Amino acid sequence: MTATTHFAPTPQKLSGRSLVSTPVISVTALAGVPAFVRHAFGEKVLNQVNQAVMLDIEAIEDQDCFIPHVTMTVFVNAVSRLSREEHFGVMLAPYLSLSNYGCWGEYVLAAPTLLAAINRAGATIGFHSKGESLTLFFGDGHARLRYASAAKGQDGYPHVACGAAGVMVSLCRSFLPATWRPRRIELDIARPDRPSVFEDAFDCPVRFNAEHIEVWLDPSCLGAKSPRHGPTALITVDDLARARVECPKLNGLKDVIAQQVWAQVLAGQASIESAARSLDTSVRTLQRELNREGTDFRSIANAMRSRRAVELLRNSGATVTTIAAALGYSAPAHFARAFRKATGLSPAEFRQRSAPASAT
Repeated sequence: MTATTHFAPTPQKLSGRSLVSTPVISVTALAGVPAFVRHAFGEKVLNQVNQAVMLDIEAIEDQDCFIPHVTMTVFVNAVSRLSREEHFGVMLAPYLSLSNYGCWGEYVLAAPTLLAAINRAGATIGFHSKGESLTLFFGDGHARLRYASAAKGQDGYPHVACGAAGVMVSLCRSFLPATWRPRRIELDIARPDRPSVFEDAFDCPVRFNAEHIEVWLDPSCLGAKSPRHGPTALITVDDLARARVECPKLNGLKDVIAQQVWAQVLAGQASIESAARSLDTSVRTLQRELNREGTDFRSIANAMRSRRAVELLRNSGATVTTIAAALGYSAPAHFARAFRKATGLSPAEFRQRSAPASAT
């Protein structure tokens, strides 16, 4: 039995390299990582990492939004470089958990058995990340859980590979006894100078220079039932679709940039410099490519700000001044002018019309 979802994005060319539609991943993949960095290396290192990424991951890590894989690899690579921790990924791996992956993680872990959870994860991984796959293989008395990452080949990938293995182990341990250990782990990264660091972290043999990231386990483990007590969370694929509706519908560079800008807006500041950094390209090149798609960064940023403004005006009691500041406007008047241009209404008029009718 296999659990596989494959994606084949249409390649684009940016700065002479394949953009591969810039695969994106849910920001929940980094949930808890900024706090870990702060605890392990201090606030100064975390602030420097945020400057390198040009995005405050911690501000949005519990949101249903997506970031390019490049942003994730830049983040972990910056942590490794600034902390001088060569093996940051393997250091982090034991602390990563699928339970932090928002609605998708809840859906996977709500399965009745480990096998069902693996099947769920493989079949719905597109709601968590574009360009990745999770597959289960059997052979020679082993079950092999294989993960293919869209970040492969990018700077920082060795950290991502270790983190992915850590999450796969966490999935298995959610159903198995605390004493369970993988038979072995295979990583598609170069053999390090100190392989014992990896074996100590994963508490099992680790093979390097493999073709894939794999966690090996006894097939009998797959029947393990969920140890969760009480009612099982009622989460369906429809719930995932509602929560992650944006992820499977990226049809070009402008859609990818819209996702990145949405994440920036939620974090409090959108800039073309940050968007270009997330794609590992220049501002000038990004502007040119967006123009080819009939748009520009300012139009996308304004649309995302307006979308967030609508949510805040309709569903929060925050003042217009507070909302303007949260969206990065230098003055409430600038926000009001932009909002009227986008909706035809002032913020006050929109809020008044959106208010529920009083009971009579």
